[in-house]
Amino acid sequence: MTIRKAGLADSKGIAKVHVDSWRTTYKNIIPDEFLSNLSYDRRTDLWNDNILKEGNYVFVAENNDGDIIGFADCGKRKSNHIPKSGDLTAIYLLEEYQGKGVGKGLLKQVFLQFEELGFDRIFVEVLEDNKTRSFYEYYGAEIHRTEKITIAGAEFNLLIYEWNNIKDVLSKF
Repeated sequence: MTIRKAGLADSKGIAKVHVDSWRTTYKNIIPDEFLSNLSYDRRTDLWNDNILKEGNYVFVAENNDGDIIGFADCGKRKSNHIPKSGDLTAIYLLEEYQGKGVGKGLLKQVFLQFEELGFDRIFVEVLEDNKTRSFYEYYGAEIHRTEKITIAGAEFNLLIYEWNNIKDVLSKF
């Protein structure tokens, strides 16, 4: 497995992981119609924009064949006004690669990026019903607050987790 910074040529592979992982992660959570309408083409356009966006950092994980099997996205959300803080906006993996250290490798890369940026508080938003939230808890994230959000007409609890010490997280790798 290789983890590296993403380039524009990776947008299509990231989009495939994004759509496929949403369909497995959020099955029986988010309405099926919403998940079935996710588009590889629209997600490719989204990732072209995300990769080019200043202050945004995208990393990919590749298997030994060079196929993208996961990705992570980080930076600082426009809504985040807390000094020296950043946001982990996405980590997604293809289902068959979960539990094999890929997420750990992506998280490490993201936290190294945060350290380079001088951030000391990191936030990540997770749907309460998403069982993979335990991944963040394992690495020391604690619930900062909760919000209600609506996706495809359904209401969900959004948990906003926070890490207060980047060095503590990096020491776990």
